[in-house]
Amino acid sequence: MEMLPQFHRIALMVGDEGLQALQSTHVAVFGVGGVGSWCAESLIRSGIGKLTIVDSDTVCITNVNRQLQATTRNVGRSKVHEIAERLRDINPQAEIEVIHGIYSPELRADFHLNRFDYVIDAIDSLSNKVDLVISASEAGCTVFSSMGAGNKMDPSQIRQGDIWKTQMCALAKAVRCKLRERNFTGKLTCVYSLESPQKTQTTSVRDGSDITVRDILDKEWSQCKAPTNGSLVFITAIFGNFLASMVFHDVMEKLASK
Repeated sequence: MEMLPQFHRIALMVGDEGLQALQSTHVAVFGVGGVGSWCAESLIRSGIGKLTIVDSDTVCITNVNRQLQATTRNVGRSKVHEIAERLRDINPQAEIEVIHGIYSPELRADFHLNRFDYVIDAIDSLSNKVDLVISASEAGCTVFSSMGAGNKMDPSQIRQGDIWKTQMCALAKAVRCKLRERNFTGKLTCVYSLESPQKTQTTSVRDGSDITVRDILDKEWSQCKAPTNGSLVFITAIFGNFLASMVFHDVMEKLASK
């Protein structure tokens, strides 16, 4: 693949061979919400040449505070299609596959996981998350996973590390339990936070028409699940960028070991 001028500064860091390695790497991001959307863009801006993005959801008004593709103008549109358009503007030569659908054990075979070099797990559903981690690992993919980014406020507490050694993260604990139930003891590097979850506050936020956020969530047109956690973009974006950096560094380490 020809080196595009927008990636010249990456080549200055990793050389032409390093950039070529990134361009030939295929990454799948499952879930393009608060964490996955930032991860997907960071991967494309970092020179990844093949990207598959998977999400079944549409943009909701309450996504605007943290999800890269969400604006007040595209509520109700497919999250994956909205972000794909942006990613293609960044790198028109990138191979971007869009799957507007959900990953689940029942649909696992449809994804042909063994075609991916890396799988990014940014799924909310615990059962689907655990199945993806196990199935992608068994398929030979390198898997990086996002743990809980909700109800967190302190970016300095964000860490990356072994799922079996995480602390203070309720989601990571639940994932560990489910992995053990399925006799999975393999390696899984994840992003998590050491911060104790903040207490969710009651809110009277209105949109200017005497309608509360809860009213908005209850509207059929929003197609959203009622939120259980607060969220902040500078937390979710760091989670996503951490995941992208883990792919980047792993590609470079594998190249160096050849």
